[in-house]
Amino acid sequence: MRAVIQRVAHASVTIGGVEKSRIGHGYLVLLGCCDEDTREDIEWLSKKIAALRVFDDENGVMNRSVLDVGGEVLVVSQFTLWASYKKGNRPSYLRAGSHEVTIPLYEAFVQAMSAQMGKPVQTGEFGADMKVELLNDGPVTICMDTKNKE
Repeated sequence: MRAVIQRVAHASVTIGGVEKSRIGHGYLVLLGCCDEDTREDIEWLSKKIAALRVFDDENGVMNRSVLDVGGEVLVVSQFTLWASYKKGNRPSYLRAGSHEVTIPLYEAFVQAMSAQMGKPVQTGEFGADMKVELLNDGPVTICMDTKNKE
């Protein structure tokens, strides 16, 4: 699993001109799954994101988690995180997972992230043409890959 976590002042997802989801202060998580991902990847990643300390404390030091600040989370599926650009100029998405595997993984991640947060998280719609708007706060952007935990 690959994730891009962006600390945001706000973020939203619009599909077909209709706003599906909106959050205030918190994280926009772009999530890419592959066929080799497991429940262990879901658990590790959801715990890591919830505990990630990139919000300022009273001294202006990034020392608080999204849980500590009462933030929100918006999870958007993004198969393009698995793009291979080594050969030519047109990315290959062969490593991105099949829908049969990745839809249940995405849904399980959303449930795990909600459990970590202690409240529902917002989502995009798997496979939809989404318009994602955000105001990156900082900017703070962190990339994580469950195949490279160190």
